[in-house]
Amino acid sequence: MDGITEWMQKIAEALHIPLFKMGDATFTLWTLLYLILATVILATAASALHKLIAHRLLAKSRMELGVRVAIGSMVKYLVLVVGFVVILQTAGINLSSLTILLGALGVGIGFGLQNITNNFVSGLIILFERPIKVGDRIEVANVAGDVVDISMRATTITTNDNISIIVPNSQFISETVINWSHTDRNVRFNFPVGVAYKEDPETVRKLLLEIALDEPGVLKDPKPDVLFSDFADSAMMFNLRVWTREYINRPGVLKSRLYYEIARRFREKGVEIPFPQRDVYIKETPGKA
Repeated sequence: MDGITEWMQKIAEALHIPLFKMGDATFTLWTLLYLILATVILATAASALHKLIAHRLLAKSRMELGVRVAIGSMVKYLVLVVGFVVILQTAGINLSSLTILLGALGVGIGFGLQNITNNFVSGLIILFERPIKVGDRIEVANVAGDVVDISMRATTITTNDNISIIVPNSQFISETVINWSHTDRNVRFNFPVGVAYKEDPETVRKLLLEIALDEPGVLKDPKPDVLFSDFADSAMMFNLRVWTREYINRPGVLKSRLYYEIARRFREKGVEIPFPQRDVYIKETPGKA
C-alpha cells in the first residue's frame, strides 16, 4: 500500500508541475487535462441539448424543422460560451488577465469571420422570416432549382440535372430572389404560338384550348386560356397560358409536350404554321453590264 501511495503522490506532483504561464494564470498538466476533458463533456452535452430541443421538446409545436433547429443551435452556442467561461474559472484561470490577449484575438477572428457571421445571421433571418423554405422552387444568382436544405451558413439547391449547389445565405438577403412556390405550387406559364393570316383565329383558339385541356400536366382549375397577342410580320401571334403544379420545376418539359401536340394537331387540321419569307428583287441599271 505504501508503494501505491508513493506512486500516486509522484503522479499528483507530476500533474501539478508548472508548464507555462499566460498572464497571471499558471498552466499545469492537470490544468490541460481538466480543460480538455471538461470541454469534451461540455460539447457533448450541448449537442445532446440541441437535439433534445429541436427534435423532442419542440417537435409537437407548429414550427418547421428549420426553425426548431435554429432555436436549438442558438441554445447550443449559448451553453458552449457560458460553459467554457465557467470551465476556465473553475480551472483557476483569471479571465481578466487574458483580456488583452483575448481582445487582440477577438479582433483578428472578427475580421476573418465577417462572411461567416453574415451568413449565420442571414440564415437566422431566413429560418424565422421564411422568404424561402425547403421544397420551394427558386432562382437566385443565376441558379435555379429546388431548396433541399437550409443550414445556418448556406442553403443547398438541387437543379434539374440533379446537381447540388451550395449558396451562401447572405445572397438570399442581399439579392433578388424569385420564389416560384412561395404561397402555393400553382404556376402559370405562357407559350407563344404563331399561325398564318389565312387561318381563323377562333378556330385556332379552340384547338389550342383542346390541346391544353388534354395535357395531364395542365391544371383544369384555373382553366387555361388563349390570348390573341399580336399581328406580327408573317403570322398572327397567340399566347397559350396554362397553369401547372407538376411541371413547376420542369417548364421546358411541359413546353415540349404541348408543342409536340400542337404541331401534330395543326398538321391534322391543316392549320399552317408560317415561317418568314423574303422576296428579293434585283434591279438592273441601264447602260451597265
